[in-house]
Amino acid sequence: MSNKLSPVSKAFLVLIFLILYAPIFFLVFYSFNSGGTMYDFKGFTMEWYKELFKDTRLLIIVLNTLVIALLSALIATIIGVIGAIGIRSFTSSKARNTVLSLNNVLIVSPDVIIGASFLILFTMAGIKLGFYSVLLSHIAFSIPIVVLLVLPKLQEMSPTLIDAARDLGASRWDVLTKVVLPYILPGIFAGFFMALTYSLDDFAVTFFVTGNGFSTLSVEIYSLARRGISLNINALSTLLFVVTLLLVIVYYFITQRVKQTGMGGKR
Repeated sequence: MSNKLSPVSKAFLVLIFLILYAPIFFLVFYSFNSGGTMYDFKGFTMEWYKELFKDTRLLIIVLNTLVIALLSALIATIIGVIGAIGIRSFTSSKARNTVLSLNNVLIVSPDVIIGASFLILFTMAGIKLGFYSVLLSHIAFSIPIVVLLVLPKLQEMSPTLIDAARDLGASRWDVLTKVVLPYILPGIFAGFFMALTYSLDDFAVTFFVTGNGFSTLSVEIYSLARRGISLNINALSTLLFVVTLLLVIVYYFITQRVKQTGMGGKR
C-alpha cells in the first residue's frame, strides 16, 4: 500500500493549517505595527515589546504563570506516574477499567464545571483564593493527563522484564528505578510537557480559583482584551507562541534522544 497523500488530501491539510495558523501569524505580524492598531500597518517597530518589558506588574504575572506551570507539571507527573503504576498493578481488569474510566471523566469534563467545583471546595475548606488554590487546581486537572500518557507505555512493557529482574535478585526499588522508570521515560516526558502546556494555556479553571492580588497570563490577557485592543497583547501573545514552539522542539529532541538511547540499550 502506498503512503502517499492524494492531491485532495494535501490541499485539505494545507487548508486546515491555514485556518489554524493564519490568525496566529496575523497577531504576530501586527505586534510590530507602529500604527498602534490591527487594521493599518504603518511601519515596523519594537515599541510594543519595549513597553511590555517595562511593565513590572506584567512581568510578575509571567513569573507567577511559569512557577505555577512548572510546579504543577512536576507534582502532577510524580503523582500521575504513581497512579499509572497503581492502575497497571490491578489484577482485576474490571477494577482497572473502572479507575481508568473515572480518570478519563476528569479529562472530558467541561473546564467550567471543574473550575466551579474547585471554587466551592476551596470556599468550604476555607482556603484563600490565590497562589495555592491555582496550584492545587492545576495539579488536579493535570494528573489524569499524565496517567493517560504514561499508562500505554506501562501496558506495552513485557512482564518478563520485571520477572527477569526479580530472578536476578533485584529488589522492588531496583525494579522500579532501573527497569520500569527507564522504560516508560518517553511517556513521563510526554506527560510532563503536556501538563506544562495545559497549565500555561488554562483559563477557565484559573479564572474561577484566582483571587485578588494574584493572576496568571491567561486571565490577565482576558482582562486586558476587555479594556480594548492594545498591541501589548499581541507582543505578549507572540512571546507565548515562541515559548510554546521552543517547548515543542525541546520535547521532540528529548524524545528522540530517549528513543535512540533505548535502541542502543537493546542492541
